[in-house]
Amino acid sequence: MGLVSGLSLPAAGQVVLSGILGGRALLLVGASAPKAVAPGETVQGVRLISLDKDSALLEQDGQRFTLRLGESPVQVKTGAGGPRPANGRRITLTSDSAGHFKSQGSINGQLMQFVVDTGATVVSIGRADAERMGLPFLGGQPVQMQTANGTAQGWRIQLQSVRIGDVEVFDVEAVVTPTAMPMVLLGNSFLNRFQMHRVSDQMVLEKRL
Repeated sequence: MGLVSGLSLPAAGQVVLSGILGGRALLLVGASAPKAVAPGETVQGVRLISLDKDSALLEQDGQRFTLRLGESPVQVKTGAGGPRPANGRRITLTSDSAGHFKSQGSINGQLMQFVVDTGATVVSIGRADAERMGLPFLGGQPVQMQTANGTAQGWRIQLQSVRIGDVEVFDVEAVVTPTAMPMVLLGNSFLNRFQMHRVSDQMVLEKRL
């Protein structure tokens, strides 16, 4: 038996995990037909590293990222050339059905999935994601954090860069939590670099001068 999500087809340059069937990930890359991929195999430049019960670890051009069943498609490169220059000033996010603002982006050049959290003081990253990105968080400042199981130690660090689309900011304060998190929380250490306003179901972030 396998798991198959009901996501629609991704747009050009996007990849989505549409199912997990018999130890293979069912990947849709751009407008191509879905392909069952085993760990170690590659489809259109995207390599499957490992597979879990509801997620897949992928790699493209040395950058690793995680896709989960039911999540929005992730942008990937499907042609020659590198990413667009990070000289933009505006980010526009559209809320999902639960009212959350989510986006794919990168931390220190590593692809990640973000969700906006205006109540978080700083960007928050789960330990598993921090380890996957190779962040040297164990050398950061120890901090005490409240978890479901009580108080635990986290680490305060500085990120070289956080990028969404063609907008990038540098030297961003963050904390690494001792527990895993489904997404990186975009807290105010990132959001305060922007003027923020809501228009219907959209959040617009204008980079401060």
